[in-house]
Amino acid sequence: MEQPPRSERPERREPWIVGVSGASGTPYAAAVLRALLAAGESVDLVVSRAARLTLLDETGVSFRDGHWQEDLRSWLARGADGKPDAYLAELPDLSGDAVRCWRPGDLAAGPSSGSYRARGMLIVPASTAAVAGVSLGLSKDLLQRAASVTLKERRPLVVVVRETPLAGQTLRQLVELDEAGAVVLPASPAFYAGASQLQDAVDFVAGRALDAVGVAHDLYRRWRGELGGGAARSAHHS
Repeated sequence: MEQPPRSERPERREPWIVGVSGASGTPYAAAVLRALLAAGESVDLVVSRAARLTLLDETGVSFRDGHWQEDLRSWLARGADGKPDAYLAELPDLSGDAVRCWRPGDLAAGPSSGSYRARGMLIVPASTAAVAGVSLGLSKDLLQRAASVTLKERRPLVVVVRETPLAGQTLRQLVELDEAGAVVLPASPAFYAGASQLQDAVDFVAGRALDAVGVAHDLYRRWRGELGGGAARSAHHS
């Protein structure tokens, strides 16, 4: 059968899966999501049941399956300092196909299968429960199942663990994830980039997560081999 011209073929969507677990740190997830969308990437979003409680506690946003676009916009518009409309003007239209949101208990969802097209997955923030579930292959919800699929398909998986201190059991599970091919990326901000506000520290962690999967962004000032750059930036913004 004759193939239609390339320009007439439907564009193949290949999203990044973003899983949000119940750990504290929903501003990290918001920063990653904003940057992915700003880079023109498509996103499949999985917000766990526990994450919805954390999101409500940290931001006041109630994430509802039936109104997820409205709730996602409210969440992404909010800065780490709690200002409700800090990023509203920068947000793209969420009504198209740029973002798909899957119910956390839907084990028949697209990301539950290896044949579903995806570029990789970021779990941000990753709770110790999510770390345990993925390392053990429990697949008790869609977030864990999608992560297991990402590993078995040899796609990039970034686990932004947000817990302190870390117990020995969790440390061993993180080593197992590393050995399975995941990037274990603690939510540990650096200060050489000149962090002067809470959002700067959040953006550094989000930026490093995106660096791990090769997505371009301008979330933080990169090290340039020159001492004093971070202090100068902090003084400029003070």
